[in-house]
Amino acid sequence: MSNWIRAMIAVAALTAPAVAQNASAPKKTAASKNTANKKPGPVPRTAEGKPDLSGVWDHPFVIDMEKDGRDNACGAAEKGCSQKGPGGPLPMTSWGADWLKNYDATEYDSSAHCNPLGYMRSMNSPIPTQIVQRPKELVFLHEAFFAFHVVYLDGRPHPSEDDARQTTWYGHSVGHWEGDTMVIDTVGPFFESPKMILDTRGHAVSEKLHIIERFTRTDAAHMSYEVTIDDPKAFTAPWKNTRTWVLMPADEEIMEYVCGENNKEVNEGLIKNNVPK
Repeated sequence: MSNWIRAMIAVAALTAPAVAQNASAPKKTAASKNTANKKPGPVPRTAEGKPDLSGVWDHPFVIDMEKDGRDNACGAAEKGCSQKGPGGPLPMTSWGADWLKNYDATEYDSSAHCNPLGYMRSMNSPIPTQIVQRPKELVFLHEAFFAFHVVYLDGRPHPSEDDARQTTWYGHSVGHWEGDTMVIDTVGPFFESPKMILDTRGHAVSEKLHIIERFTRTDAAHMSYEVTIDDPKAFTAPWKNTRTWVLMPADEEIMEYVCGENNKEVNEGLIKNNVPK
């Protein structure tokens, strides 16, 4: 059984969303082409001289953003990923702590009802993400739940609260370069818990969630990913995770991942609370 299939089973076991991939789909080729075992080359650059972040990226499966990763496994098939938590308990507000204490995935998990994972759960997922880079935008194509997200690099501001078009799962993102680091700033309004949660463990988020990410391609095969979470309703202070992503082989393709209606795990009570606490 490939690591990719194991990762899919892990998602189903932890939150039980329905995954309706075609059983006859070809296996991921990355299992036999581990880029972590090859000496990486220099950082590729675009015609504008900026680091090229494009490609299909494997990233660590982060169940609980409070904790460090246990090994160097990526979510799908590669090796060389890493996850570093904030170095201690998350600084939760009373609202955030009460929410986590009472969170029960068997009562309600939005992904099991085929809602989108939301911004951070897509980044935490054990399923690959493709980045498409253009001079004025970055596009994130998440295999998990067939989700996409656009980051605008043209200097536009975030919309004001009055101008925001809708409550969102992925927010509004703008980015800019600081040297060779892409800095992405994302704001809502987001769907608040219980509709959306931060991670599989069940940490809460509010509509005021603010996410700051820093992507730095360190060589041809690896990318440093730093994310800072700032949510004044859920946390008393900002905190961050630092991770390593690994580039998958050039012939790798993201697959269709569809959550279907009438999810069996929900209808038959198969969702289990087995996330380590």
